[in-house]
Parts: sequence; structure tokens; C-alpha cells
Amino acid sequence: MTKLTAILLTMLLSAGCAVGPNYKRPSVTVSGTYRRAMPQQEAQPASESLGDQKWWEVFQDKQLQDLIHTALQQNFDVRIAATRILEAQAQLGITRADQLPTIGAGAGANNQSIEVTKTYRQYDTSTNQVGLALSWELDFWGKYRRATEAARANLLATKWAHKAVVSTLVSDVATAYFQLRALDLELEISRRTLASREDSLRLTQLLANGGATSMLDVRQAEQLVSTAAENIPDLERRIVQQENFLSTLLGNNPGPITRGTKLTEQPHVPGIPAGLPSSLLERRPDIREAEARLIAANAQIGVAKAAYFPQITLTADSGFQSSALTSLFTGPAGLWNFGGSLVQPAFAGGKIRSGVKFAEARQKEALLIYQHTIQQAFRGVSDALVEYQKAWEFRQHQQRLALSAQDAARLSEMRYRGGAASYLEVLTNETNYFAAELGLAQAQLNELLGLVRIYRNLGGGWQQ
Repeated sequence: MTKLTAILLTMLLSAGCAVGPNYKRPSVTVSGTYRRAMPQQEAQPASESLGDQKWWEVFQDKQLQDLIHTALQQNFDVRIAATRILEAQAQLGITRADQLPTIGAGAGANNQSIEVTKTYRQYDTSTNQVGLALSWELDFWGKYRRATEAARANLLATKWAHKAVVSTLVSDVATAYFQLRALDLELEISRRTLASREDSLRLTQLLANGGATSMLDVRQAEQLVSTAAENIPDLERRIVQQENFLSTLLGNNPGPITRGTKLTEQPHVPGIPAGLPSSLLERRPDIREAEARLIAANAQIGVAKAAYFPQITLTADSGFQSSALTSLFTGPAGLWNFGGSLVQPAFAGGKIRSGVKFAEARQKEALLIYQHTIQQAFRGVSDALVEYQKAWEFRQHQQRLALSAQDAARLSEMRYRGGAASYLEVLTNETNYFAAELGLAQAQLNELLGLVRIYRNLGGGWQQ
């Protein structure tokens, strides 16, 4: 009957309540549309989103896909984030173990001999024992359950943090690769322009030697050659440094990078499906991480409040004790002990109350971080949408400007050779065309970088 009562009491105490607030997702004001460049673009948001696509569907350059795949395997930031998941898993196991009883086993032997000098008598004693000891602090107030809830939420937050690192890495590799291809294009333009201007300089020198033109035209032709040539060393330096940076993202030592599709042939479209703003709360890994941190902070309030209530501990000892090893497990050698204790905090100098206030303040801080992260996410998407749309429009204008400048340079060259124009006109139009070509390359790069920023801000890149 006594054992049955103890079992029932244990079951009753184990089924206690968990103090502290239960988590409920905070209400957040979410607009029905993203703000774009023009108000009419906000009318009918599509349910599908670019952020739902896999990174290899968005970035279709085969070489870029290989680079991203290598980075995901070797990049140190990703590997560090993965190791933190293992740490959080271990911490969850440590915290969860507090809900279970602690059982220890031991064995001991003691042999003692005592001599009494006056009577020359000798006493020999021998004690041998084995036993098990159990100690269990009952989680009647939910202290350890709340702590486990917090540890589980921290593990989830660490997993979302890992996904955020993956998303950032994908966009960083794509950005660095597009920038490298833009530098390649600028170098190609500069070398092509240099070769063309060197041909023009040789022709001008021949004309000057034959008396058909003056040395002024030769000097102006030399200026065109120098203008094209001066960019090449700097571009070559930047290309090597960009390759080194990209190699570091891949987790490799600095080295050359294999190229794929040209910058001008990278796929891009003017319209990007952004999806519903409400879906961003579920897709962005930084938002999900911030919410998991909020859940953990909310659970820690229960841990702090549980300190107000008494600690209930059950203890039990069982084993065998005998003066002889041969009779250790026989006869009356068995023993057991069962007990319990209750400790109620009486005075702690305001420590418990301050602990609760600290946990509540941490929860409010986590809530503000969560709300701020959402606000920044909406702003990031809106900014990226506007940036991409305007970059696309600017590239269209820059493309027309480059074509016009090219035609003007061709016509001025023909006029000069026909004697209808001075070489100053050729100098001006060649300079304008060179600048327009470089401007077009930069515009094409900005358009692709805008695509990368939209994809990242929409929470894409971590899906595998």
C-alpha cells in the first residue's frame, strides 16, 4: 500500500502545470502588396514568387551553378553555421536530461584491523557494499519543461540561421561572379577599342607623313590610344582580385575562376514575380530565426517564474551490505531507503523577482527584434523591386545610347577620311562611344545584381 501511494504521488507531481506564458505568434501588420516603382504595379500581386524557386532555376549559367555548389560544400561560414547546429542539438540533450531522474551505482569494501596494546587483543572488521542511488527533482512547475522548450527553439533558430547563411552565400557567389564577368566585358571592350584606335593612329601617321593631315591629328589619335590603354592594367588588377575574392567564397585559396556564359547573355526579364507579402514571414530565414529566438525568450520567463515555487525532490537508495563477500547478496544483507524533500525559497534579496524581470525584458527585446526584422524585410523587397525595374529601364536607354554613339563614331571616321571633318570630331565621338560601351556594361551588371538582390530579399537561395 505504501509503494502504491508513492507511485500515485509521483504520477500526480509529474503531471503538474508549467508556469509562464504560452507562446502565441504576435500580430503583424502586413500590406497586401509590395511597394514598387509605379502605383499601378501593385494592383494584382501574384501568388507565385521568385523566392520559391531553387537557386539553380534562377541562375542558369552552368559554371555559376558549379561555383555555388562548391561554395555550399566548402565555404567556412556555412560549415561554422552547421557546427553551431550540432552545438544546439547537444545543448538540447543536456537541458532535456534535467527532466529525468539521476541514477548512480557504487560499490565499496573496507577492511580494518585494530590492536589494543594493554591486552594485546586485535579486532578485525570488514564491510562490503553495493548499491544504487536515485535522485529526481520533480518538474511540477514546468521549470525544466520550459527550459527544454527554450533549448528546442534555440536549436530551430540555429537551423534557420544556417539557412540564412546559405541564402547569403548563394547571393554573394552570384554577385561576385556577375561582377567578374562585367570586368571581363570591360576588359574585352578596352582591348578591342585599343586595337581599333592603334589602327587609326597608324593611318593618321601615314596621312601626316604624306602631308594630308597635320601632327595635331596624330597627337589627338595618340590620346585616343592612351585613353583606351590606361584602363587595361587596372581592369586586369581588379579581375585577379575579384577571382581571389570568389575563390575565398568557395573555400579555396586564391586562384583562377572558370568562366561560363557572357554577361550580355545572362537570362533576365523585366517582370519579377514577388508573391504575397504574407508569405515572406514563412520564407525568409532571418524572420524565422527571429521568431524562434522569441519563442525561446518567452519560455525562459516560465523558467524564471518557477523559482518562486518549492523544489520537490525524491531520493531512493537500494543495495546490499555485508561483512563477507560470500554473503553479500544473501540473507539479511539487503537494504533500501526512500524519501523526499521540499525546499521553498524564503528570502533571496530580490534575486528571483529580478530574474523574472530580466526574462521578461529579454522577451520584449526579442519581440522588437522580430518586428524590426519583418519591417526591414518588407523594405528590402520593395527596394530591390524598384532597383531592378529602374535598372532594366536604364539599361534599355544605355543600350540605345551605345548604338547611337557607335554610329556617330563610324560616321565621324568616314567624314574625317573624306575630308569633311576634323580629327577633333573623331576624337569626341570615339571617346563618347567608348564611355557608352563601358556604361552599358555597368548597366547590364546592375540589372543582374538587382535580380540577385530581389531573390535574396524574397528569401530564396536556401532551398535545396
